[in-house]
Amino acid sequence: MKTFYLVAAMATLATPMPAQRGTVRVDDLARAAERLGADVSRLDLASLKQLASLGDLAQAVDLSSLSSLSSLSSLSSLESLSSLESLGAIGDGLSGLSGWSGLSGISGFGGMGARGARVRLPRVERHPDDPADSLYRAAREALNRDDFKRAAELFHRVSERYPQSQYAADAMYFEAFALFRTGDEDNLRTATDVLRSLRRRHAKATVAGDAGVLLTRVEGALAKQGDASAAENVAEQATGKGRGEGKGRGRGGSASAGCPSGDDDDDVRVAALNALMQMDAERALPILKTVLARRDECSQPLRKKAVFLVAQKHSDETADILLDVARRDPDGDVRGDAVFWMSQVPSERTLAALDSVLHNSKDAQLQDKAIFALSQHQSPRAQQLLRDFAMSNGTSEELRGQAIFWIGNGRRSPETSAFLRELYTKLSSDDLREKVIMGVAQNGNEDDRKWLVGLVADAKQPLEVRKKSIFWLGQQKRTSVGDIAAMYDGLKEQEIKEQVIFALSQRRESSAADKLIDIAKHEQNKELRKKAIFWLGQSNDPRVKTLLLELINQ
Repeated sequence: MKTFYLVAAMATLATPMPAQRGTVRVDDLARAAERLGADVSRLDLASLKQLASLGDLAQAVDLSSLSSLSSLSSLSSLESLSSLESLGAIGDGLSGLSGWSGLSGISGFGGMGARGARVRLPRVERHPDDPADSLYRAAREALNRDDFKRAAELFHRVSERYPQSQYAADAMYFEAFALFRTGDEDNLRTATDVLRSLRRRHAKATVAGDAGVLLTRVEGALAKQGDASAAENVAEQATGKGRGEGKGRGRGGSASAGCPSGDDDDDVRVAALNALMQMDAERALPILKTVLARRDECSQPLRKKAVFLVAQKHSDETADILLDVARRDPDGDVRGDAVFWMSQVPSERTLAALDSVLHNSKDAQLQDKAIFALSQHQSPRAQQLLRDFAMSNGTSEELRGQAIFWIGNGRRSPETSAFLRELYTKLSSDDLREKVIMGVAQNGNEDDRKWLVGLVADAKQPLEVRKKSIFWLGQQKRTSVGDIAAMYDGLKEQEIKEQVIFALSQRRESSAADKLIDIAKHEQNKELRKKAIFWLGQSNDPRVKTLLLELINQ
């Protein structure tokens, strides 16, 4: 769960951009294969979706800032990655958050991207002996060049001239798809006519199920342009009251009449929910509320997606809807998603809702997500709510620890450091104290460094607290090797001195090796000398070989 929050927090800091440079799309791969003369019908395009998680490799250069991997030991508190699965079923709706494109590799994060880019195209089949083969291939080439007007014309000729062709049904589908990609209102209306005609004339064709999904997406685009009838059709499909036009089985094997997975591109209801992203809040929210009110067996994935979509419709009603879901929905995952997505709704009403969950809910997981959501709101009010909770003695120590963690890993400021140092004096739990120490270390100003040095020198402090302070001091560039060496000389306890030796071993300055060599030669405590020799043996300092020979020959 904690890793889930950290990933989402990092994602909210990503620089928004219209499209993620370097992202691999399934239809792009199909086009490339066709240009190379490959038999695309043999490719398992669904499996290629995993490549989307590669994103923009150019961003990897930022990893150069991780100078010392040893600092990653602090991430042990993040537990496992299994909680990432809780993000499932929020699906294609992320198209509205360009800054979240880095999450495309996580299960359930689809994102439509450019118009129609995530409409899964049916598999291309070859019929070389068919009289329409040459014309159909020319149409496909135009589609691959993104010449949608020309492609629509050629696909139309296939179905018009060769109505009995094995390509006829597919040609009608791709004609509609090409019209859809133009975005022109008249073309969108023509696309709906073509798709409805396809379903009547070729009801048994395997492409018929795909046509139902595409029809819903086309109507979503029309709804965005003010078409009331199209908006009504989308609403009916999203709420489960559709006239049946979208029902059927797509090529991917998903039956719309069955239970959707929430991110199933073949399901008309999922496509209808995605289409709501294109509507304004006034029209979309009543439909989404109807979906959220459902309690039938198959509605859970749809409710999860509806929660996400509600969070993108920033209106006065958004916080109230999400809070109601957090309190009343029978499914724990849906409730958790409602609280989590409050982190993306910047309003005082949202803060009040999160505070209510934090103090009134009996569900620790919901409270945990409320803490994270508050940490993502940068307002002074949100920060104060977190601080008040961190100081409350009558609440769960684990939850207080999470509040302290997010305070320390939030916006750095002298006020945050001062609060954490003051909080330390009021805590009796060593676990909470250690979280405060980590938070103070993240700020890393001179006052914080001096405070940590004071903890190390104070023999009245718990042993583990002093060791954690040494660790974090060793990770800070502000703390010189001379400062660490001085700590060693001023300490008496063997276990604390061992921690200082470890801190020295993590530094790359030659002066750190100087101090370790001095300890190996002159320290009276044999165990400490062994520790220094061990860590010297892990280094590449050329002096170590000479030292070891001296020690052997003594």
